[in-house]
Amino acid sequence: MSKILIPLADGVEDIETIAIYDILSRTDAELTLASIMPSNRITTLRNLVIEAPYRIEECLNTTWNLIALPGGKEGAECMHNSEPLMELIRAQIESSRWLGAICTAPVIVLGRHQLITNFKATCYKAFRSELSQYVREVSDQRVVVDRNLVTSQSPGTAIEFALALVTCLFGEERTHSIAHTMNVLLPGK
Repeated sequence: MSKILIPLADGVEDIETIAIYDILSRTDAELTLASIMPSNRITTLRNLVIEAPYRIEECLNTTWNLIALPGGKEGAECMHNSEPLMELIRAQIESSRWLGAICTAPVIVLGRHQLITNFKATCYKAFRSELSQYVREVSDQRVVVDRNLVTSQSPGTAIEFALALVTCLFGEERTHSIAHTMNVLLPGK
């Protein structure tokens, strides 16, 4: 069974967080929501309160098939400063396991730690010039998959991003099935 970690921090973008969780929960993966804050209770950018069942420190001894990072500037900055989370992300990259980041997370969490210098990526439009300092190539695509890294632009691309994560872990047939049940048109279909 695939194990997926979704780290949560105060200020994460609501739509991105919920889309990632909702769509990946439609697979047979084991999803873990983990707070990187001092408390298990986090408050999203739009003041939704989420009680994470786990703390990030409890996730350190698990091998994750995917770590999916929601954006939101404040949330991404908290993630950037979380040493336990950064330890998990470094291990994910070093072992070529899947890593997803949307909106500001590709820049603030991954780029500023110089973790994606050899990747093609995208991010929230206002951060693209900064992203260009940290990656091999900045893309205008809504969702970019480069080897084991999946990046996406904004809340408006959150469903496409989450479906791309499903494709990476479970294949296109599973993605089409989930998209069909949600009445989502896939790009190019």
